[in-house]
Amino acid sequence: MKIGILNSDTVQIEGAEEFGQYPEMFSKIFWSVDPNLEFKTYEVQFNNYPVDINECDAYLITGSKASSYEDVKWIHDLKKFIQRLDQDKKKLVGVCFGHQIIAEALGGVVRKSPNGWHAGVDSISLNKNANEYGEEGKKYNMVFSHQDEVQRLPRNATLIAGSPTCPNGMFLIKNHIFCTQGHIELDKKFARMIYDFRKKQIGDSKHQHACITLAMSTDEHEVVKSILGFLKK
Repeated sequence: MKIGILNSDTVQIEGAEEFGQYPEMFSKIFWSVDPNLEFKTYEVQFNNYPVDINECDAYLITGSKASSYEDVKWIHDLKKFIQRLDQDKKKLVGVCFGHQIIAEALGGVVRKSPNGWHAGVDSISLNKNANEYGEEGKKYNMVFSHQDEVQRLPRNATLIAGSPTCPNGMFLIKNHIFCTQGHIELDKKFARMIYDFRKKQIGDSKHQHACITLAMSTDEHEVVKSILGFLKK
């Protein structure tokens, strides 16, 4: 399987060079589950897209410091590409910003959370719609780092996991789109760098809490297995 990574940001944090850019982070976590996967990166933030939509078997949209509702050309162009992928029933995964912009592009609503930043390791619980991925109530611990949230899902989306702090945490659209607000690609050391970099934005108490929670175990490998199972159906 060949996955096209639609990269939506550039890491510019001092000391973070060892982790690479987001495409490298995603490749690493996916290869840890399936080393036979192929990847190709498209810098959609710089208007770089596949010439042929079938160049890849599936696509993945990364996180970004941008907001999915910004009135910026590359954001509008990415939404149009998402709509095309949806129309063609092409397999697509969205993570954090990717999760949000897919929701926006297909009729949902994304806004800043009234609760401010959601940072650190937190759990989301599967609901009754997630029977393919585990029993109702099963929890996934994931790394979070966002202040925007999906406040209304697209009309044809199915919510499969959430929590009080992240109500629309994970959703599907039919058999071709899988979205998660929680991160699967962030090394905890890199997550700590992000929290330190954004400390003033996050606020002292939330920053301290986020850093403490990084000691918790996380379930990114299990989530990646679920995503790959979805993509290979």
